[in-house]
Amino acid sequence: MTTGFFSHDDFARHVMGPEHPECPERLSSIISYLGQTGLDQTLDWVKPEEITRDQLLLAHPEGYLHQLELMQPTKGRVYTDPDTAMMPHTLRAARLAAGANIQAVDMVLSSQLTNAFICARPPGHHAERSKSMGFCFYNNVALAAKRALNFHHLERVAIVDFDVHQGNGTVDIVGGDERILMCSSFQHPFYPHSHVHRQAENIINTPIEAGESALGYRKIVEEAWLKKLQDFRPQIVLISAGFDGHRLDPLAELNLEAEDYAWLTEMLASVAHDHANDRIISTLEGGYHLKALAESVNAHLEVLTRIH
Repeated sequence: MTTGFFSHDDFARHVMGPEHPECPERLSSIISYLGQTGLDQTLDWVKPEEITRDQLLLAHPEGYLHQLELMQPTKGRVYTDPDTAMMPHTLRAARLAAGANIQAVDMVLSSQLTNAFICARPPGHHAERSKSMGFCFYNNVALAAKRALNFHHLERVAIVDFDVHQGNGTVDIVGGDERILMCSSFQHPFYPHSHVHRQAENIINTPIEAGESALGYRKIVEEAWLKKLQDFRPQIVLISAGFDGHRLDPLAELNLEAEDYAWLTEMLASVAHDHANDRIISTLEGGYHLKALAESVNAHLEVLTRIH
C-alpha cells in the first residue's frame, strides 16, 4: 500500500487577493519541491471530488452553509472577516478540500491507502460550527473525524493540530465528544485568542510561548500528548498539519525546522502503529514561507511514505 496525495488544480482558483499569505503558490511550491526530491514518485496521487451537502451537515448547520452560498460573489471579493475573502471560485475549492478529507478517510479505512496527505486549500481548522474565519470556511479535519465515527463506526479518533495558531474551530465542533481526543499546540497569546481555556475533557490545549526553542517545543508536546494518546488508543490519527511554526514563517514566532516536523510525524506514527493499524490522515493547514513550507511538508511525507 501507499501514501495518498490528494490535490486538485481548482484549489489554485481561490485567490484572496494580491499579497495575501494564503495564496495558490503555497501548493505549487510544495508540489514543485516534491518533484525536485523525487518523493512525488512514491505517492499515490488522487484527484478529490466535492463533499456532499449531507456530509457537510456532519459539522456545520444548514443555516451556515446557506449563508456562505448567499455571500459568495459572482465577481470580485467579499470578506467574511478582515482576513478571509470569498470570490467566485472559493466554495468550489472549499468543497474539494473537505471532500478530499472524506475521500481519504474512506480510502484509508478500506485499506486502499496506508495513509494520506491532503494538499488542499482553503484550510479548515479555524472554521467553527457556524462561523468562517482565519482563511477557513469548512472544518476539514472535523468533517473527517465525523465521517470516521458516523459512517465507518469507529469508536475512538485522535485529532492532532500542530499549526502555530490554535484550531479554535475544531475545538468548537468536537469539544465534549468523548469519541475524539484532540491535542493542539499553538503559540500563545496569539490569534485567534479564543477556545484556549476550553474545559472539555477531550481537548488537550498545549500553549507555547513565542520564541520557545525547538527542543523546548518537543519536550512540552511529548509530555502533554504522548501518554494521553497512547492511553486513548485511537483507531485513526487525523492531523491538522500547519507548518507555520517554522522559524522562517512570517506570521508567527516559533523556531521549528523541517526536522522538527519529521520528529512530530514519527511520534504520531508510533501511536498510529500501536493502536490504529498505521492509519494516519494529514490535512494541510497553515505555513506561509514558501520554501520552509515545501521543505517541512517533504519531511512530513518522508515519514509517512516509510510506513507500508
